[in-house]
Amino acid sequence: MSEPGARRPSLDRHANLKPAARWGSPNRRAGLWMIVSGVCFSLMGVFVKIGAQRGFTAAELVFYRSAFGLIVITAIALRYRLPLQTPHPRTQLSRSVFGLVSLFLYFYCLALLPIATAVTLNYTSPIFLALVLAFSKHERPSWQLIACTLGGFAGVLLLLRPTVTADQVFPALCGLASGVLATGAYMSIRRLGELGEPDWRVVFYFTLVSTLGAGLWLLLFHVSVWRWSNAWILLAIGAFATAAQLAMTRSFQMGKPLLVGSLSYSAIVFASILGVAIWRETLPLTAWLGMAVIIASGIFAIRATPH
Repeated sequence: MSEPGARRPSLDRHANLKPAARWGSPNRRAGLWMIVSGVCFSLMGVFVKIGAQRGFTAAELVFYRSAFGLIVITAIALRYRLPLQTPHPRTQLSRSVFGLVSLFLYFYCLALLPIATAVTLNYTSPIFLALVLAFSKHERPSWQLIACTLGGFAGVLLLLRPTVTADQVFPALCGLASGVLATGAYMSIRRLGELGEPDWRVVFYFTLVSTLGAGLWLLLFHVSVWRWSNAWILLAIGAFATAAQLAMTRSFQMGKPLLVGSLSYSAIVFASILGVAIWRETLPLTAWLGMAVIIASGIFAIRATPH
């Protein structure tokens, strides 16, 4: 999300150099930011899984992750006197509710499945988004888009069939549902962009609704006993999630959507590496093939999406 604030003189001795001379072309810098975002999202997933192993529920993890982001974005808004009132409350609510339920399902999936499997299921959203965008423009989906969708589902079957046991079917369906619901959130974000709503305000209302929604769930059902020894896990979830969002938004602002959208799949690669390194997670060859098919289908779906 865009970083608000007035432009100020920089003390960096490289400040007067052209960006291309320091980091290359805008597309190259956008790609680097998206890779940073992928790393941070993957690390967020790692700490969500650690938090679940410590006994935190998905609702608790959503609450702490959202509360951290809410505090950060509110502090920025107050520091720079940015108006928080929105002229589009219904669209903001739509984006926030879709995002909250998607995040809840994703965290639940992360807690119970290998991290590479959970992240891959969540990243099916670009495939669904491409179809929705085609139908929203009253256009018949191209054969390329249909092929990408079928390929994506084939990849899901390859990923799940050999790796998911009977008691993991429900978490897997939740992970897939998180990708579907994320499509609704992306459509609302797209609409808010067309209406001229600033990115930081979209993040503010998303974190506000998520904090309130998850907090209400905790009051009605379950709250774990607070232990300061777990504080670093919750802080890491919020910090990496906020950093990932900021890096992702800067990437989309700088580069071409096709490039940055394709590089967003780097999160699956990083999550897979972390899963192997930390939990010694092993997946059969068919599962890795399924992940590759989903990534390829998502990238080609982005290419086939109407502008």
